[in-house]
Amino acid sequence: MALTRLFVAAEVTTEARHALAALVEGVEIPGRRVRPPNWHLTLRFIGEMDEPGSDLLIRSLDEADLGDRFRVRWGGLGAFPRPSKATVAWLGVAEGASELSALAERVESAVNTAGVAPEDRPFRPHLTLSRIRPHTDVRDLVSSVSSTRIAMPVDRVLLMSSHLGENGIRYEQVESFDLA
Repeated sequence: MALTRLFVAAEVTTEARHALAALVEGVEIPGRRVRPPNWHLTLRFIGEMDEPGSDLLIRSLDEADLGDRFRVRWGGLGAFPRPSKATVAWLGVAEGASELSALAERVESAVNTAGVAPEDRPFRPHLTLSRIRPHTDVRDLVSSVSSTRIAMPVDRVLLMSSHLGENGIRYEQVESFDLA
């Protein structure tokens, strides 16, 4: 039986994607950059699922109360696990982080109802810009962008699949779930 690699995300709107791409265009971000068409806010990584599991997940997300629409304003740059030893460079959320966290909790509940084991890491709202190997000190980079005025609505949640290929990773929307 075929397995599909899934995750649940809030999409980055086209307008926000263009504005964010312009913001980071001239910024020297080390590592393997994530292309703007692949940008999203991961709410919950699922992993590989078979078709019956995917169907159950879709039904659970469709029946869940995912809450109301809200706005997010993008913040400054950051890094995981820390700027002095970064393996991921990201853009944070200045406004709407608590709403994103509440949405992630509702998604987590729906995912658990579908039989997926609970997430063991805390949710940290961010947009991955680059994956850095080996780890690098990016403290100067992080201090170069402290805040933005770029905002966007969050009005739906997407179930996405990811496909690894010769040309990198490709994401595909499986299903969409509107917020109230």
